[in-house]
Amino acid sequence: MKNQVTSIYKQAERFADITKKSIISGNIVRAKKCLALAERLFITGSIETKNAISNVYVFSVSSFMEVRHCNISHLFPQTLKAEYIKQVNTSGV
Repeated sequence: MKNQVTSIYKQAERFADITKKSIISGNIVRAKKCLALAERLFITGSIETKNAISNVYVFSVSSFMEVRHCNISHLFPQTLKAEYIKQVNTSGV
């Protein structure tokens, strides 16, 4: 089980990297597809998958976008946007 959880978090990290590279290269269509897939995984996935998407993917992509001063409101799907807002409110930022 431990290897599986580690693998899920590493996969979420790689998926976040793909999304960020799409944003950097200006491929917003691909970035939106990645975000839509992440949302589907978040909604339908196991507890471990939901945790990986929330704690690794959403955190990584939203932090990247904040540093680059990107407007996330139009990119993030509704559920991931709510998760992002929850993270921001929890962190006190």
